[in-house]
Order: sequence, then structure tokens, then C-alpha cells
Amino acid sequence: MKFSVLVSAFEKLELTTSKTQQAYILAELFKKTPPEVVDKVVYLLQGKLWPDWYGMPELGIAEKGIQKAIAIATSTPEAEVEKLYKRMGDFGKVVESLKARKAGKSMGLLTFVKGKVAVRELTVEEVYGTLQKIALAQGEGSRDIKIKLLAGLLMDAEPKEAKYIVRFVEGRLRLGVGDATIMDGLAIAYGKGLAAREVIERAYNIRADLGAVAKIVATEGLAELRKLKPEPGIPIRPMLAERANDPRFILEKAGGKALAEFKYDGERAQIHKKGDRIWIFSRRLENITEQYPDVVELARSCVKAREAIIEGEIVAIDPQTGEFRPFQELMHRKRKKDIHEAVKEYPVVVRLFDCLYVDGNDLTQRPVLERREWLKKIVEEREEFKIAEHILTDNPKELEEFFLRAIEAGCEGLVVKAVHRDSVYQAGVRGWLWIKYKRDYKSEMTDTVDLVVVGAFYGKGRRAGTYGALLMAAYDPETDTFKTVCKVGSGFTDEELATLPKKLEPYKLPAKHPKVDSDMKADAWFEPALVAEILGAELTLSPLHTCCKGWAKPGVGISIRFPRFIRWREDKGPRDATTTKELYEMYLRQLKKISAESGEATPT
Repeated sequence: MKFSVLVSAFEKLELTTSKTQQAYILAELFKKTPPEVVDKVVYLLQGKLWPDWYGMPELGIAEKGIQKAIAIATSTPEAEVEKLYKRMGDFGKVVESLKARKAGKSMGLLTFVKGKVAVRELTVEEVYGTLQKIALAQGEGSRDIKIKLLAGLLMDAEPKEAKYIVRFVEGRLRLGVGDATIMDGLAIAYGKGLAAREVIERAYNIRADLGAVAKIVATEGLAELRKLKPEPGIPIRPMLAERANDPRFILEKAGGKALAEFKYDGERAQIHKKGDRIWIFSRRLENITEQYPDVVELARSCVKAREAIIEGEIVAIDPQTGEFRPFQELMHRKRKKDIHEAVKEYPVVVRLFDCLYVDGNDLTQRPVLERREWLKKIVEEREEFKIAEHILTDNPKELEEFFLRAIEAGCEGLVVKAVHRDSVYQAGVRGWLWIKYKRDYKSEMTDTVDLVVVGAFYGKGRRAGTYGALLMAAYDPETDTFKTVCKVGSGFTDEELATLPKKLEPYKLPAKHPKVDSDMKADAWFEPALVAEILGAELTLSPLHTCCKGWAKPGVGISIRFPRFIRWREDKGPRDATTTKELYEMYLRQLKKISAESGEATPT
């Protein structure tokens, strides 16, 4: 497949904001794509070489490396490349401009065919294969190898092709296309319409590899996707919960009766077993197996099925008292070079709450109580590895009492689950079948929120030389944008402040990201990537921020008063952050509480 065909689609997608139009552009692209290449095309559209859970290395070429590769490929002094980048703010445009300027030298390698000059065109397979080689180049001398490979690819590329290759390597493809739109395109191309989207999404939810799903539907058809089951070693996209804080309301939304489980302050883990092989995937579907060799051994000995996929929470404990430790204690496991030393210093227990697959049986479409019976059947419990503490109740008072027990045990609260016949595992979906009931909802803004860093402001005085405050945003799934909520500058330690520039450097942009909706002008802009937990005094109306703008009052949004940084949420991606809808609902609950305490009517 000619790479120029993909680049043509890239151009159209970049110029189109309508998701419907983008889906039809993608459908036309897929129709032109040979079935054996469609997985590579999907990965490139996603801006990656393989699913994140593969645990494979990233491309690993820094800004200076890209600059050098462009200089080599276009026979241009590095200083000139750097000068152009400072002016354009986009290495893709820089290489496109330089290639176009040297058009006579940008035709690629020439071959003679029947006495005529023919230009050798890049193929998708060649570009993808070279990018793979770049990523896999490791060890001594790998930087030079990566630069040489990229420069060679850019030499053979046409100007527009070079632009998108460089943007891909930077991790800034800027197509504005998400997985949902790609699935729409696949449905139109291979399922004869959007009605097939449900089948494709179901397949992607139980096998989190959109490239592989695309290849199955392209080569074997929609009927084969319908037969797809979970497979140990390939993560299932996690089911997510809504939030509420009223026991009566929670039970009503759950259908009157519910399974209530302790909500532990740990790392959510999807544990896969196939014979003696164990995999552990995080909430973000990252392969975290190497961080938990102790959990691997527990799963190997306690899970009695030959093949299984179960879910639970990995919780840090105090080795002296056995009490639960906060989530951030687990982060030492990621940073410790000697994992066996970390296992001793930061021991963990596992508390299980779901069973998704056992020995060929797909349980994701079974009710929650049936899944719980499977979990009991295949797990040989011990103190370090057992089913989460839980009750089955239809009584709001009993639910409230169990909630208080969870708090007393050092948990965050409860997860309350509907138990009716339709209480299936909705992979990849947030809904009212699961409801988070957390302690922090019991008062105003003692509930923390998870917000995304989108910008920063330079520090002054003692903070000169670093950032004095970060611009934080909530996620709006309706528009797939990040809307600003507050500036946060307190709560950081001196060490955290000093290292902020280095931590944020990989995500720095020359201008505001197209997905960021901000009326404020930051000193520095960042790709929405890092998530932080924030606590504030209260939610308030603000004319400066775009979160929920116009929802409560024309022309104003919702902000957080006296926000304070609590911790980085390295287990969450930007689209896992607190949503604008959630913040608005929290604001309404705050108004209702204030009105109740004052005896006044709730404002409408």
C-alpha cells in the first residue's frame, strides 16, 4: 500500500472537525487498504506502533534527535533547522518546507524501468517497519542508529509524507481522530453501516487491540467478530462507575438491591492466567507484571483454573500492622530499580472483585452475582489474596453503615453494583450499573478531583526558574476537549516544584493544544497527558474558566476555590480525569447542601 494514500487521508482528517465526515474519510481509506495491512494503518492512525499493553519500547527520539535527522535528510545545517522550528513551532512543517525547497532532491531513490525514470514510492509497510526498527534500537549507539534510520526514511519521503512521519515520531500527529471515530470508519467500510459499530466496539472492549480487531473484520468478516471471546494475555477494557453520595439514590439507581464492596485505595489490576503464565494489567491497560512478582506468585498458586481473567485491587499494607497504606506507596514499586527490595519494603495484598473469563467461558455477559460465584469457585483465598469485603443489601441504612465500616478500615468508600439480570460487565463503559460511594462526598469540596495539566505559569521570587502554578482542566467527553477549571500552585513540595519543568518537558507545545478550551493565556502549554489529584475549599462560579461555561449562569464557568495539589495520578490517562458533567453535579450537590443548611430553597 502506498504511504501517500494514508498521507492523503491524514490531510483530509486534519482539515475536518466533523466526526461523521471523519468516519467516512476513514471508511474510504479502509476500502483502499489491503486487509493484511489494515492493522498497521489503524495503529498509525492511533499515533502508535502497537497497543500500549504490549510493553514494547517507544520510538525514543528526542527533539534534538529529530532536528539532526531532518538536517541530514535535507542537507541543511542544524542551526537553520532549529531556527525554522523556533519560527514555525512544528518540526513536521519544517521538514515539509525544506523538502519542498529541495524538490529536485526529494524524489527518493530512482530506478530505471523499461528505459524510463520511475520514482520509488514509500509504502505503509516500509514506513511502519522502519519506525519499528527505530523503536527497537536499544543500548549503546542506539541514538545514532535511530537518527540514521529516521533520516533515511525522510530522504525517501515526499514533503507531505515527511511532515507526517516527523509528527508521528514526535507523538503529535494532530489528526483529531479517536478510537470511537476509527470504529465508526471500520463499521462503514466492513459492516455496511454504523449499525455494525456495536459489534466492533464489543470486540475492541474485550480485546483491547483495535488493529487486531480491524484485521479480523477485514479478513474474516463481522460474523467472526461476533464469535470473539476474551483471551488471556490481551487486556479487557475496564468497566467504570458513576458517582453518588446518597444511599437511597444509589440503591434506587441500582434497581433496589445491590452488591456493595469496599473501595480500596490501591491500584486496579486485571490479572490474567494461562497455564503457569501470569499477566497483570493496570486500569490504563499497561503491563505492570514486572512491578508485582509477589502478586504473580499469588495468582499462580491461588487461581485454580487453567485459564482465567479476574479483577481486583492491589493495596499497599504496613508490614508491621497489616493496615492499608495509601495508593502513593505503590508508586515506589515503579521507581525502585531492585524490585525484590521493593517487594520487601512495600508489601501488598490483593482484594478481588470480578471474574471475566474462565477456561473458555466468556463471563462478561453474565450478571454480577454469577460472576461472583465463578470467582469464589476458582480462587483459593488466603489473607494476601482474597475476595473484597462485601454485602448484599436493599436497605439504605445498612448501606450507610457498611460505608462507615469501609472508611474505618482505611478505604475510600464503596463501589455499589446493580445485581439484576442485566448487570453485565460493560467493558469500556461508565454507567450506573456500578456507583462509587466515597467518603469525600460527605462534605463540600473535601472530595478530590482528578484534573489534567494543560498549561503553566512562570514562578516569581522563590519560585523563579520553575513554574509557579499549573493550569488544570477537566475532560468533556461530549466534545472530546479539556476545559480549564483552576490554577494550582500550592501543595507542592520544594522538590516537586524544582522538578516540574523536567517532568513537563516531554509534553511541552509551542501553542495551545487544539483539544484544550481555555480563555486564559498560559506562559507554557502542554499536551493533555499528566493527571493530578486536586483538593479545594469549594466549587465556585468563575468568568475565567471554561469548565461548564454557561451551565449554571450565562457567561461563567465552574472553578475550584483554593485548589491544592495532592499527588500525581500516574495510573490515569487524560480521558480518565474528572469530567465536566461530574464537576457540575458536584456543584449542584454543594448548592443543595448549602441551601438545606441555611433553610433556603435550592437555586434553579
